[in-house]
Amino acid sequence: MAEGRVGNSDPVPGDGDWLRLPRLEFRRNELELPIGIAVEQWSECSPPPDSPIEGRYCRVEPLAVESHCSDLFQAFAEDTEDRIWAYLPYGPFTRERDLADWIDAVTAVQDPKFHAIMDKRSGCAAGVASYLNITPAAGVIEVGHINFAPALQRGRAATEAMYLMMRRAFSELGYRRYEWKCDALNSRSRGAALRLGFSFEGIFRQATIYKGRNRDTAWYSIIDTEWQERKAAFEAWLDPGNFHEDGSQRRRLTDFMCRDG
Repeated sequence: MAEGRVGNSDPVPGDGDWLRLPRLEFRRNELELPIGIAVEQWSECSPPPDSPIEGRYCRVEPLAVESHCSDLFQAFAEDTEDRIWAYLPYGPFTRERDLADWIDAVTAVQDPKFHAIMDKRSGCAAGVASYLNITPAAGVIEVGHINFAPALQRGRAATEAMYLMMRRAFSELGYRRYEWKCDALNSRSRGAALRLGFSFEGIFRQATIYKGRNRDTAWYSIIDTEWQERKAAFEAWLDPGNFHEDGSQRRRLTDFMCRDG
């Protein structure tokens, strides 16, 4: 079968209408209709394991009340304006017992699969993130429910945590697609997605309701063919040589990222 690619300004193969599309690879069947490229030697991925992921600046480990609740409650309390909860469907938690109940509830299931982010500088949990919408048969997994306390936001550990979770999905488990979704009005989350190497895919209008309000959802992704470039960028940025003695970065993460036009 003949193969090709549809670019951002190309017509859909076999269709006279011009559409704005991401680059789509295709082949033609015996009827000359465009169909997806073959996925050869594919086998279903495994769900994320319970083992921790060690990094230079942080450790990502399964969330547990006994190990993390007290640390997280104190770390989250540093945000006196409750900004970190604005775009999450739960919180803020004004009592440690309420946070513990929430942790018990979310850790009782395997999807979402919540993790605590341990900052190695302090030895304390300072944030959470989860894998969710885990679809091993298709090789698709999402990262979400990201909530970093103010202290974690200011350090390298936050970026490394996102890299470690991404590395597990692609390098360890062989997923094909890694997703990021957020409220389309959440400019900080949308900026973070782009900084971390995700590509914007569009907005799902009126996708859900939370906290009594509408949410239009912005979608982003990284796919397996992009992973090696993203991995190299993360590792170059996280290298201690990329930071001055005062901790400031020499080059931005986006300076290391390579994207197709």
